[in-house]
Amino acid sequence: MIDKQEFNNIREELENIDNNREEIIQKSREILRISKLIIYSLHRDDIEKVDSLILEAKEKINGLSKENFDSNINKAAVQEYVEALCYNEFIKNGKIPTRKELNVDTEDYLCGLCDLIGELERKAVNDIINNNLNKAIEIRELVDNLYGEFIMFNFRNGELRRKFDSIKWNLRRIDEAILTIKK
Repeated sequence: MIDKQEFNNIREELENIDNNREEIIQKSREILRISKLIIYSLHRDDIEKVDSLILEAKEKINGLSKENFDSNINKAAVQEYVEALCYNEFIKNGKIPTRKELNVDTEDYLCGLCDLIGELERKAVNDIINNNLNKAIEIRELVDNLYGEFIMFNFRNGELRRKFDSIKWNLRRIDEAILTIKK
């Protein structure tokens, strides 16, 4: 009446899917953790630690599957990775790497850049606190330029649209912090 082997095959297939899902979740959590450590270390000028963390993050991101079972944690991990590596490159060399240099897709790249702007706001405020107004102004110019590029897109509703909308508020807070010091 029923093909028992078919059900055995289905059970095996579902177990494999669940195992792959769990592996992706675990790897994504590690990438998120490492990326946050990169950002945290950069905010504290612990540059020596950053290079080894970046190597570790790159190794893990290369092994991350793009499959999206019922979780988008791998997308969150890639976006955090983009944010961390862009922040590192800005701090060290004053530039933002391309999506090709990071080997990520467009949406994750743009979402990561939106998240980066929050870290840049934090950096600008810290620079103002530490009497480094010129650096804060440089960050403000970068955020303004990024905002100018982002407004040229026509984003639909969704995560990227929501993240994009936060850019203008970050820019406004940077402006307010700089203006407070200049008065």
